Amino acid sequence: MVDYLEHMKQYYDRRASEYEHNEAFREEPSEDLPGLLHAISLLPPAGVLDVACGTGSLTQHLGSDLTGLDQSEAMLKVARGRVPWAEFVRGDAFRMPFAEDSFDRVFASFFYGLLPLEDRGRFLEEARRVGQELILVEPTPAWVPDGSRYEIYRRYFTADRFAEELDGRILFAGRWMVMAKVGG
Repeated sequence: MVDYLEHMKQYYDRRASEYEHNEAFREEPSEDLPGLLHAISLLPPAGVLDVACGTGSLTQHLGSDLTGLDQSEAMLKVARGRVPWAEFVRGDAFRMPFAEDSFDRVFASFFYGLLPLEDRGRFLEEARRVGQELILVEPTPAWVPDGSRYEIYRRYFTADRFAEELDGRILFAGRWMVMAKVGG
């Protein structure tokens, strides 16, 4: 039997080309995109690691000193074409191939909510190991399921619930997406 994390990797390997042609930001969620990108633009310049960067749709907005990490080589292939100035590394978000404090900021979008309870703390600990600041973006309950036939686990967050769980501070709260700095 395939474990959950391997199942998730297979899911994204299969969907990489689809993401390039049919981005995760469908018509309704894209209403939040200008606000989210504005909130990202207000973050001070930093050396950034984008964990679970996928095809790089948000990676391209995170600055010039940038590394993307993803477990899916198919997703990274698309990201390398989209964000040629960044470095991309295939790797595991729970055992990142970087030294302690390698980055000023660790950014992850639409990843934390995919993690089962037992993996959330492991991810946060590993992210804090490699970076000084952690910023997470997740969908809200208004997000429309994508209708794909692959089954994955996904949690949706209200801004208040997200801030509470992460002991964090909300940097952007839209109808479809929420962004928080972990630990305030």
